[in-house]
Formats: sequence, structure tokens, C-alpha cells
Amino acid sequence: MKRFLGYLVLGYFLLVSSSCNIDEDITTDLGKGEFYRARTAESKADWNKVYEYTPAPGQFINELKTGGFDGTQTTPEAAIIYAESRMSQTKEDGTPNPIWVSLGGFGGYIVVGFDHSIDNSGGYDIGIMGNSFRGSSEPGVVWVMQDENGNGLPDDTWYELAGSETGKPETIQNYAVTYYRPTEAQKPVQWTDNQGNSGEIDYLKIFHSQDYYYPAWIKEDSYTLTGTCLKARNYDTSGKGTYWVNEEYDWGYVDNFSSIDRLTDDANASAEANANHFRISDAIDADGKHKELEYIDFVKVQVAVNTKSGWLGEVSTEVLGFYDYNIKKEL
Repeated sequence: MKRFLGYLVLGYFLLVSSSCNIDEDITTDLGKGEFYRARTAESKADWNKVYEYTPAPGQFINELKTGGFDGTQTTPEAAIIYAESRMSQTKEDGTPNPIWVSLGGFGGYIVVGFDHSIDNSGGYDIGIMGNSFRGSSEPGVVWVMQDENGNGLPDDTWYELAGSETGKPETIQNYAVTYYRPTEAQKPVQWTDNQGNSGEIDYLKIFHSQDYYYPAWIKEDSYTLTGTCLKARNYDTSGKGTYWVNEEYDWGYVDNFSSIDRLTDDANASAEANANHFRISDAIDADGKHKELEYIDFVKVQVAVNTKSGWLGEVSTEVLGFYDYNIKKEL
């Protein structure tokens, strides 16, 4: 969701510690065991497989014109093929030209893997591309996993990568939203959460007129997505509902116009692909304690806010690609 009438120039002077605001207790170290996949000369920096694509309902889900759906995405497997195709697009000369994949409202997620294990260097290890620009941040939380059982599937333990909002009172861990399939076409998608709230994903017919914003490949009449929810930072600057700004967070989130982890001063005014960068050393467990991981095999990005910006609709993380930054740094 990247449509704005102009820019709101925001000036920030940040002094941010390089360490995380998390519990300093260290949990068990997961070292380089028998299932570690060492990098070779043939290893590629970029992701090589999408394992799951489960967005929350949203204005781009099932949509053809900009979302790129064609009506055949009626199974989880077809949804994965869709996501892989979007993120692997190239120009005529073969250079990468990825297209964004929308994760819908809160909790929507995508899981990818690589042709090797990504090492924990102590610095930035992972790059994830979104399309943020000044005044348009749609944050996604990053989770990482080791293939502990060696079966090549992301079915072990997920560890969240802490960001600037970790540990703040307004950040909700284990936040769950249940979405309900509309009983009629061209209707909003209703939701309830585990905090006693309810709301809806608006139906924006003037922009996205597909019959349903509820993913076509989810057969159940409701489904629940659970993750970490940040306090929303979007607001209307006009007072009339016409000019919305999605303010950025300091660091640690995908599709976020961070002055710290984007590693560039480019304003990205055309909303092209630009990456945020992440450290495996920022991993935390379910209790918020630091987790020592020498490497990871899988990455998940999940929408981290439950909010909407008026006529722009739900705030929805968009991803365009993933890469091993350790390899990129050597190029």
C-alpha cells in the first residue's frame, strides 16, 4: 500500500545503541551441528525457495491489476508459486527486477530458505527488501530458524529478531487476530483479536474491486495469525482524512524507512526495492531472552501492526526479496 499525495518531511536526530533492549540472560547455544550447510563457491546470496505464503486479508490479495493474482491461486502450493514468481522477476538483460508481495493485514507472513546456512557474523547478516520511503513505513517483524532436525523444512523453533520496539510496554507479544470469511462478495473482512477488540479490513472498491480480500487458498471460514504487534505510528496530517503518513521505526523491521539499517541515505522517492538489514545476534526466545544462534536456515517476515490509514487501507508489509548479506559484503 504505497499511494500518497505528497511527502511529509520528517527530521530526526537519532542516537541509538548498537545493542538490543532485551533481557541479557543467555539461553542455550545452538552451535554448528550435523545439519549445518556450509557455504560453497556455488552458493547464491539470494533466497532460493518460498516455503509458505500466508497473508492476512488485504486489498492486494486475489487482485489482478497490481497484485498479480490471476484466479489460479486456490491452493497453498499455487500461492507459493505466485510469491516465488513475483520475487524472481528479471529484466530483459537478466538483472533482478523483483515485484513486491503483499502480506495483507496484521500477522500475514512469508517463509523463505537459502541454498546454504547463513552464518552469524556478529554484524548484519540478512538483507530483506521492501519498498519503504519517507512517510511510508509498513513494518514487518523478522523471525529466524535453524533446521535442527535436518529435514529441510521450517518446522523447528522460530526466534524473533529484536528491534527498536522490543521490550516496550506498548509492544504486544503473542498478539493474535482471527479473520472471518465474508458471507457476501465485495464486503469488508471482519476480525477479532485476543485483546477483546474487533474491526475490519476495509473493502476499497474504487481501487481494488476483486470480490474477496480473504485469501482464496484458505478453505476454512476463519483463521488466526499470531505474532508481535507494534504500536501503530500512522496518522492523518490533513485533519480531513486525505493525507496519511506511516511513520518509521528506529531499526529492526522490514519495509521500514530506517536511517540505521537501510544502510543508505537514498530517499527512495519512487518506492523501489530497498533493503533493511538484520543481525542473527539479535535473536530472542519466547521469553525475551537473548538466543545464541551460530547460523540460521529459514527466515520469516510477518506484518507487525494492526492498523489502517483511511482511504489507503490496511498497513501491509511488502517484501521483494531476501539475501545473505555476508555474501553481498564480499562482492
